[in-house]
Amino acid sequence: MQYALLIYAEPGYLEALPEAEREAAYEDLLAVSVDDRFVTGVRLQQVETATCVRVHGGRTLLTDGPFADTKEVLGGFCVVEAADLDEALELAARVPAARFGGTVEVRPLERKRVM
Repeated sequence: MQYALLIYAEPGYLEALPEAEREAAYEDLLAVSVDDRFVTGVRLQQVETATCVRVHGGRTLLTDGPFADTKEVLGGFCVVEAADLDEALELAARVPAARFGGTVEVRPLERKRVM
């Protein structure tokens, strides 16, 4: 089954680490990305580049910035192929954001097409 790992963290958390820790974190990210269970992943641009779209009363409303004003923001995601939730959680725990004050949300993907 495929799972999305949604990575939430404070912007710039990796850059704020001491060099040795930052390099180790990048190595951990690389290790996840070359794991055979890794399907795809992307890092999002800074949250300031976001634009939110809402339709209210037939009018399209645009708002600059993220949907919610929070300390942690969605910084990227990856899709993994795992035998079960426990295996997906093991992969999520290897994402550095989970160790440095962030959160990795794990969700199973729907098999049916929604769009």
